[in-house]
Amino acid sequence: MTDRFVYLDNAAATRTDERVVQAMLPYMTDKYAVATSQFGYSLGLESKVALDRARDTLANSLGASPDEFVFTSGDAESSNMAIKGVAAALGEKKGRHLITTAIEDFPVLYSMRALERQGFTVDQVRLDEQGTVDLDHLASLIRPDTILVSIQAANQEIGTLQDLDAIGALTRERGVLLHSDATHTFGRVPLDVQQTPVDLLTVSSHVLHGPKGVGGLYIREGTPLVKWMDGGFQENNRRGGTENIPGIVGFAAAVALLTPEENERLRSLRDRLTARLLEIPQSRVNGHPTRRTPQNCNVSFRYVEGESVLLHLDMRGIAVSTGSACFSRSLEGSHVILGIGGDHERAHGSIRFTFGRYNEESDVDRAADALADVIGRLRAISPLGKE
Repeated sequence: MTDRFVYLDNAAATRTDERVVQAMLPYMTDKYAVATSQFGYSLGLESKVALDRARDTLANSLGASPDEFVFTSGDAESSNMAIKGVAAALGEKKGRHLITTAIEDFPVLYSMRALERQGFTVDQVRLDEQGTVDLDHLASLIRPDTILVSIQAANQEIGTLQDLDAIGALTRERGVLLHSDATHTFGRVPLDVQQTPVDLLTVSSHVLHGPKGVGGLYIREGTPLVKWMDGGFQENNRRGGTENIPGIVGFAAAVALLTPEENERLRSLRDRLTARLLEIPQSRVNGHPTRRTPQNCNVSFRYVEGESVLLHLDMRGIAVSTGSACFSRSLEGSHVILGIGGDHERAHGSIRFTFGRYNEESDVDRAADALADVIGRLRAISPLGKE
């Protein structure tokens, strides 16, 4: 009997929980109508009820009002909607200056680049070697014409958590909006928008054992935002396009299944793997050692290429990542490792391991044993120096 496949790339996508699939199925077969208002037909009303219930679930999980939560096609659309929507709303009224970091995920980075081509100015706040924002530098960057700061809740590759409470207190004091990509903390690290002064928050289903292709954007009441996707009047006229009712129902079901106990179990698996990997010579943890998401372990190994490690592990039935999911097919080094001051060797030798509901302790030990063997074999044939 062959060993089971070990999947340790849950930050890219998770296996959809069977209970989530069961919750979605009726809205693909029997209750398939689009969501209609109280004046619509009964089949559409059932979809509308499901949509409203799901919105309540997602909003409640953030401490928000249902009217403050918009469903989207995922984290990419949510971040585009937040950044470009604020730029359109305030670019001519207040200013054309935005602030972000060099290690954001690509929906944020590329949205910023798109705005730069339209004449906006974007500054990047300094980070320490663990990926933590320099609050003093952030304060120095804010200008009278700054309209938005976009800083992730936690990094998608190295897992470092940002202090959103402190960042939000600063932006609120200075009269600047704050957007945060919370894709990798939502459901894993508690966040209450009544306590954390964030104005826009990106979340997604695909990393929480929910379906792909559905996410959301929290928009604090009163936040100026121009509708970014034209079409119909869905989502309180915040977004055009037919709502993905099965996906939305699945997203809510996935969130309802999350528990603090599960997050503690993921943290235990993470710590077990980290300890095993640091036994390999010339290895180092990337990101903050303790202020990080419970599911993330990221380690760099000297004298090897991450792509080679990935391929060798795949041949042994183990899936990991060499960086953010969107970029793993590129030969470029991790922009995150480079963004925190790492050199190209460290960037190319970084491996991300992310845990999910279906991982077990045996996965940790199998991955650690395989990795020690793969690293040893690759170093033996490496033209790089050995220490």
